[in-house]
Amino acid sequence: MTIHVSLGPLVSLIAGILILVMPRLLNFIVAIYLIIIGLIGLFGMGGAHF
Repeated sequence: MTIHVSLGPLVSLIAGILILVMPRLLNFIVAIYLIIIGLIGLFGMGGAHF
């Protein structure tokens, strides 16, 4: 039995739980997300699909 988990939903789940536990993390999580998406958009990630 194999379970295949993609990265995007897993990161979203962890971020959602962390925001529920510590709401002040929301600013940092959103900022990091936007920076990562911006870097991927500028430089590209080849075959990576989020």
